[in-house]
Amino acid sequence: MPFTNEQFRLDGKVAIMTGAGGRGNSIGRAYAFGLANAGAAVIVADLNGEGAKAVADEIVAAGGKALGVEADITDRGSVAKMVEAGVAAFGGIDILVNNAALMVEIVGTPASQISTEDLDRALKVNLHGALNCSQAVIPEMARRGGGRIVNQLSAGAFPAQSVYGVTKVALLGLTTTLATELGSQNITVNAIAPGMTKSDAGLSLTPDDSPLVQYVENRTPIHGRDVPDALVGALIMLVSDAGRWMTGQTLNIDGGWVMRN
Repeated sequence: MPFTNEQFRLDGKVAIMTGAGGRGNSIGRAYAFGLANAGAAVIVADLNGEGAKAVADEIVAAGGKALGVEADITDRGSVAKMVEAGVAAFGGIDILVNNAALMVEIVGTPASQISTEDLDRALKVNLHGALNCSQAVIPEMARRGGGRIVNQLSAGAFPAQSVYGVTKVALLGLTTTLATELGSQNITVNAIAPGMTKSDAGLSLTPDDSPLVQYVENRTPIHGRDVPDALVGALIMLVSDAGRWMTGQTLNIDGGWVMRN
């Protein structure tokens, strides 16, 4: 059949969106609304359970399907309950977006000075958390004939110049490894690496008067920063039938800040 825009639709699909309730203007919230607008039922998951439920309520009020769930991605029992809640509410899991991460808390800590405990904590959330969630949804995806996993990387991983970047390089390795392992089950695993984003978290780290903002603005072909919604199109492509032949790939959405051959 020839390509049609219907291949971007997610009607009948069920998505878990982690890290979507912690801050008001966030990438996670934009992703959750984008998935719902494309037709998916969305499990909005966050360590901040009230925030997750608030975002889910917004989606439902706008005519979408959503469930807010409190979840600690570093705790396998909590992750299992998150998946169980999604299956109970909507019948299964087709999509996982591993967005929850530590950023503001660790981005300014030099690797030459970080404690073992703080490094372990960063990896526990940014790497182990994504693996915990992925392992929990794989059986459900396989039961439904396949699925889509998308990991949230960062322009800060190309190259890594911070502890935060190191955790995202590790997540890049997990992305290609899981893509290799899960392809035979029709489960694709890809990643999105945002650039400097005008989310609440991003603006707290790089306000308008930051020298880094000016540097990035000067070296990107389009513009140095954009709002979280600018990332949603890439996500929908990766999790829909339109992206069925992509796996093990990272899309840099950053105005051309990072260019890779």
